[in-house]
Amino acid sequence: MDEYRKGWALRYLREAKAELEAARTVPYMSSSLVLESIRKSRNAIYYSLGEPTSIEILLREEAENCNPSNDSILRFLVELESVVQQLSQIEEVNDEAMMNQADVLVKVATDIVETFTEE
Repeated sequence: MDEYRKGWALRYLREAKAELEAARTVPYMSSSLVLESIRKSRNAIYYSLGEPTSIEILLREEAENCNPSNDSILRFLVELESVVQQLSQIEEVNDEAMMNQADVLVKVATDIVETFTEE
């Protein structure tokens, strides 16, 4: 992984953790902060795996494909993108459930980023 992508992956991961922590301390803003944490976790994963724009194109193509891939990483990324899209469109949010999902995603993103950046 080049230094550029590594830097962005680590930055997005730090920001995802900070947004999640802020959501815990500022309840009236928790929904938007949790959603930002989820998006930044996704971005950290994308930068760890490759060029985010290329990954987004690949995921759009996969989502349109009638025969889904057997690739577990690709399936994970498609599901992740689906969750992000669903959460961003929900009007009434269960803050606790959303916070739990964000918590899990930040942990997964941390594992992926640390694996690929070796940090």
